[in-house]
Amino acid sequence: MWLVTMFDLPVDTKEARRAYTDFRKLLLGCGFFRMQYSVYARPCASEENADVHRKRIKLGLPPDGEVRIATFTDKQFERMQVFYGKMRGATEKMPEQVSFF
Repeated sequence: MWLVTMFDLPVDTKEARRAYTDFRKLLLGCGFFRMQYSVYARPCASEENADVHRKRIKLGLPPDGEVRIATFTDKQFERMQVFYGKMRGATEKMPEQVSFF
């Protein structure tokens, strides 16, 4: 399953830029990667794991702006079409099973 977070945050003041940066760092710290400018995605092993990350995002929401969180199955995410110019690019792949040392 994939958790996709999309956001539109103001950056018109120093405080707003700081809130934007802090939110972005929160997403990166939770294992999200940037798909597009304000769209970040993260693979999750289960619905319970996705809930953990949803709660972390809710706790770190900036005071202004809009944040949306969507969940996609691996199959739905895999069917996404990605284009670079006129050429189709590959979608991100689910990482291999986590290995323990």
